[in-house]
Amino acid sequence: MLVQQHGVKYLVQNRPEKPLNREELDAVYALPYAKTYHPIYESMGGIPAINEVKFSIVNNRGCFGSCSFCAITFHQGRAVQSRSHESILEEAKEITHLPDFKGYIHDVGGPTANFRGPACNKQVTKGACKNRQCLDPSPCKNLKVDHTDYIELLRKVRNVPGVKKVFVRSGIRYDYVMADKDNKFLRELIKHHVSGQLKVAPEHVAEEVLHYMQKPAGETYEKFRQKYFDINRQLGMNQYLIPYLMSSHPGSTLNSAIELAEYLRDIHYQPEQVQDFYPTPGTLSTAMFYTGLDPRDMKPVYVPKSREEKAMQRALLQFSQPRNYDLVHKALVEAGREDLIGFGPRCLIKPRGEFRDFGNSKGGNKGSKNGKGKKEANGNKGNSRDSRNSNNRKSSSRGNDTRNSGRNNGGKNSGRGKSSGKNSKRRPR
Repeated sequence: MLVQQHGVKYLVQNRPEKPLNREELDAVYALPYAKTYHPIYESMGGIPAINEVKFSIVNNRGCFGSCSFCAITFHQGRAVQSRSHESILEEAKEITHLPDFKGYIHDVGGPTANFRGPACNKQVTKGACKNRQCLDPSPCKNLKVDHTDYIELLRKVRNVPGVKKVFVRSGIRYDYVMADKDNKFLRELIKHHVSGQLKVAPEHVAEEVLHYMQKPAGETYEKFRQKYFDINRQLGMNQYLIPYLMSSHPGSTLNSAIELAEYLRDIHYQPEQVQDFYPTPGTLSTAMFYTGLDPRDMKPVYVPKSREEKAMQRALLQFSQPRNYDLVHKALVEAGREDLIGFGPRCLIKPRGEFRDFGNSKGGNKGSKNGKGKKEANGNKGNSRDSRNSNNRKSSSRGNDTRNSGRNNGGKNSGRGKSSGKNSKRRPR
């Protein structure tokens, strides 16, 4: 227990409860939930958000990913607990009897969909390590990487009578997938459980930012990205990859944001919306934001705090949007990167007075007709860093062209946007 005095009052932080075991977790989900909103909301037109979760199944709690900016660790713990197959199958059967069920289970997931058990044997008896993360800066040698149980579970759910398709939309840890020497899970995921697009969260590509985020190195995401598209081609499928990105995280300078913008230029991807970092209670990133120190080693860390710089960093991630031109121009000049202003294939924007449509410049990213973001097509070939004109939208199944995308449905000010998969519901970690 922690007790901290504030004037004449005291803030009391109780110790966390022990995680529920499988039997207890099954008992919680066996309770007679109504699976809909309270009837009092009918007169107000209902609650649209119910559509995102009504036909979804929670298969686990907790997360040993430990991203610096995420509070899930504090809400649910680092020790992952999962429900039994029987419990999940029983819920799937109940869902098939709902009057508006069309045969599609929208998700079998959780904070991280592909975590089904403790990170290692030590975690079972002694709890999570105090001074070692399971996946950062690289997977721990004691980490158990095994998707066998999750694969078996998904197979059982999709064989439930009345179920046509089972999707995984709550997100997966791609570094955990890459640590698996067997590609069986990724192949099965792509073949049966991706609803046209898979969402993952690299968050950034600049190594100095990823270090403070406690996210895997950018090369890990790039390897996953190539493997994802390779397997898609092998299976004769044309599915998309949606990377979630964050601006202005502690450690991110203007040069870091420009590096990310250049990466987006090279892979021909423009997010409809991005998340701009804001401090949230209890996280490591929040401690960095307020103190300017990394609590892990007490060394100073750069923190973008001014409204102007945060706006510039966010604008750089959407550099092709006309409304962002002035901010992007100012950021490039301030960072001494005028080489990215011009007409060349590697330029982000045109010079002042020449701006018409970014998509008309060589190597530019032309927006879709409705001005929304774009996502990576299956047909990426060769080096993803090679710039290429993506104006020809008709060749999306063969070339580096892109189509509309964004973040989750019902984008709010927190930085979420729309996704073409109408039932996507939560952000992956």
